[in-house]
Amino acid sequence: MFVTGSNKSPIFVFGSVNIDVSARLNHFPVPGETLHARDAGLGLGGKGANQAVAAARLCADVRLVGRTGDDPLADFAAAALRRHGVAPDDLYRSAADLTGLAMICTDSGGENTIVVVGGANMTIDATDIARLSPLLTPGAIVLTQCEIPMDTLRAAARAIAQVGARLILDPAPVPEDGLDAELFALAELMTPNETETERLTGLRPHNADSARLAADKLHRLGLRRAIVKLGARGVLYSDASGQGFVPPFAVVPIDSTAAGDCFNGGLAVALSSGMDLAGATRYAAACGALATTRKGAAEAAPTRPEVERLLAAQPG
Repeated sequence: MFVTGSNKSPIFVFGSVNIDVSARLNHFPVPGETLHARDAGLGLGGKGANQAVAAARLCADVRLVGRTGDDPLADFAAAALRRHGVAPDDLYRSAADLTGLAMICTDSGGENTIVVVGGANMTIDATDIARLSPLLTPGAIVLTQCEIPMDTLRAAARAIAQVGARLILDPAPVPEDGLDAELFALAELMTPNETETERLTGLRPHNADSARLAADKLHRLGLRRAIVKLGARGVLYSDASGQGFVPPFAVVPIDSTAAGDCFNGGLAVALSSGMDLAGATRYAAACGALATTRKGAAEAAPTRPEVERLLAAQPG
């Protein structure tokens, strides 16, 4: 099942904007080791920006609400967002803060390590929620993540629920003390990967059966709909109507940095077009798989024709 037509209402993203400094290595350094990178780059990142670009590349109308500093990195971010079809008009420039930074190392197998400096993202507060709330309508989809202060995230979740909008929460990175019960109750859907699922449930999924057990635990914590991402081993989806498993797409990965964000952007677009959870999960999985086949974060987001070609070539 393919997404058809343009979205009549925008997809909203509330969250982080970073500039990514990336390096590709043959292998990760051990403590005390210095390595020469094979190559390096500077690009747009941050889970919020990545999700917004991922949805825009799929022809969605996207509104991104967040913060940057008022510095040259903010200019870089604004130009990159415009280039990818996301207007930066809803980003507040905070003169007192640095635009968020992420330092990404990727090894020859496509695995990555990421160190984030939150900067302006960690100053997002009630004034930003006040800019988001009037934009929302009942049924609108809002994507958010855990790269902003948790108090702000909880307050935003309340505001989103009050309007009757639909919250998709990527629980990444999971806070040291986990997520509280309120977020499990307010989010319509969460999309943890293996590591995040273990942090939330105490269970580390490695196949469909263990992912089902983890999803059951997420439901007992109060979550209505769960998607457990297993990377190259597939994706499990679960809600009151049942559970299903999407096997992995056969691609050649080189960089997994943006896979989760492209998955979520695709998921939002598919759900907003009226797909059921099964179809939307498969569409999102195709988006995530394609993102691993190219370098970068926001730049790795696939287009709608690319996703449709992969879905047609590897029917489920």
